[in-house]
Amino acid sequence: MKLFRNIWAIYGILIFFLLWLVFFPFYFLAFLLLPKAWRKHIIWFSHHVYTRIYFTLTLIKVKIEGLENLDPKQSYIIVSNHVSALDFMINARAYPGVYKYLAKRELVRIPLFGFIVRKLCVLVDRSSAASRSESMKFLRATLAEGYSVFLYPEGTRNRSADPLLAFHKGAFRIAIESKKPVAVQTIVGVKKVSGSAAGLDLWPGTVKVVWSEPLETKGLEMKNVEELSQKVREQMIRNLD
Repeated sequence: MKLFRNIWAIYGILIFFLLWLVFFPFYFLAFLLLPKAWRKHIIWFSHHVYTRIYFTLTLIKVKIEGLENLDPKQSYIIVSNHVSALDFMINARAYPGVYKYLAKRELVRIPLFGFIVRKLCVLVDRSSAASRSESMKFLRATLAEGYSVFLYPEGTRNRSADPLLAFHKGAFRIAIESKKPVAVQTIVGVKKVSGSAAGLDLWPGTVKVVWSEPLETKGLEMKNVEELSQKVREQMIRNLD
């Protein structure tokens, strides 16, 4: 079975990059010729067209629950658990609108895909305080433009046996400072289709995404960061259980 999952993972990687090769000229021209306001449409295409094609070709179904909890006119600080390399596409597919997120600097090294990441994301060097400060400025500006902002509170993929890693507090500080509600997304059952956080592992199947009721931050202060973080953690644990 492991051999078949390895082969399917290679197929999934090929599909991922073949789709980028097909769409890259359109992205490139759009970034060069269209005004900045059109970037929302480019992001929407990536989130809702590219991901649908990819999951269809790899025979993966994303089942979404709790969409009624989200207000399409509201921008959010979106948080999710993080287990597999597939998560970023599942996150995008499950959100009905568009968002921007922080991306690891290493992603720009990927041919062609790195160009898109550089245009649509803030590249984070976690070892640099200056870079982290610039990221926070970008997130505040992004919220002001009407985007939602996506962060993984765990900071990295969970390779442990625990349901969640310890949370970093950045997402919750931003939520309280910006007075934006926190939209909590929980990916359930992703290990059935991408069971390993490292290496080649992919298989057809169904992944469930659950949207909990957003947590309001109006009236909260920085002293409430830990409390807000714990509420998000409790929601995710309930969904994972």
